[in-house]
Amino acid sequence: MAALRGVPPDGDVSGTVPGVPHPITCGTEVADARAAGRPLVALESSVLAQGLPIPANREAEARMRAAIVARGAVPAITAVVRGVPTIGLAGDDLERFLARDGVTKLSSRDLAPAMVRGRDGATTVAASLTLAAAAGLEVFATGGIGGVHREPAYDESADLLALATAPVITVCAGAKSILDLPGTLERLDSYGVTVLGYRTDEFPGFFTAHTGLRVPQRIDEAAEIAAIFRASRALGRQSALLVVQPPPADAALEAEVVEQAVAQALVEVRTVGARGATVTPFLLAAVERATAGRSLAANLALLEANAALAAEIAVALGATRERTARIASDRPVSP
Repeated sequence: MAALRGVPPDGDVSGTVPGVPHPITCGTEVADARAAGRPLVALESSVLAQGLPIPANREAEARMRAAIVARGAVPAITAVVRGVPTIGLAGDDLERFLARDGVTKLSSRDLAPAMVRGRDGATTVAASLTLAAAAGLEVFATGGIGGVHREPAYDESADLLALATAPVITVCAGAKSILDLPGTLERLDSYGVTVLGYRTDEFPGFFTAHTGLRVPQRIDEAAEIAAIFRASRALGRQSALLVVQPPPADAALEAEVVEQAVAQALVEVRTVGARGATVTPFLLAAVERATAGRSLAANLALLEANAALAAEIAVALGATRERTARIASDRPVSP
């Protein structure tokens, strides 16, 4: 049996989260932000270590970070670093993940084994939501969530169950275009996940804004999203609030182009026999080839846009919390 070999990541300043059975370590920037009450936006690390090619992954990290900081929040990349669940991947550790030096891909089921074995692991949406919820972070930004696969139909991403059980606002560009989007939206409905369209009436398809699928609710202001989340939590609901917005118009692909590229990619999957966790990255790479790189540009743009919106929501949540505290402090004490 392997010994527990968790080593605090670079930059840790004893920023562990109290009350968590397996301590989650905060990097310096995140620990300082928590202490000062500044808004935080959680980010996944799998898109950097597995999802995007080098050097696009570095560009994505820089663009997401800049978008969050510009709006008054602090980015917090989630990961398992040498066995330690970490909020705020940075420094040499981040460089190792960007270089993909021995970094494995972790879903929520893989977190505990990676901790015990002292491994570096990049967190998917499901794993990132698990860590964010455990650490008390309320806002998370990603590109596109996983969902129900087109082939085989029984293949469903763990992201869906994580969304049903993690009370975290999750900002995305819908589900990945390679998936069964109507099936994914139906599964979210079955799991009771509230889906809000940010300035859109359609459930976007990651690379494309148009899918013909209606969202249950359209919301036009970040402050209203924050208020809906507070109301949901007041009811004791433990599911995520899924906020979807279309990719930026100047980078989005036409629905027909995406569908043709996905159909071609599915043929390639059948030909090589890709299965399990390898299917999604294989399909995305095939779509990139089929669109002559346009899908990669769309991916980078939507990651930046989602991070920006998540930061606005996080700031709005902070303002809501301050107003609530102020009202409570001004309320007269009953005799």
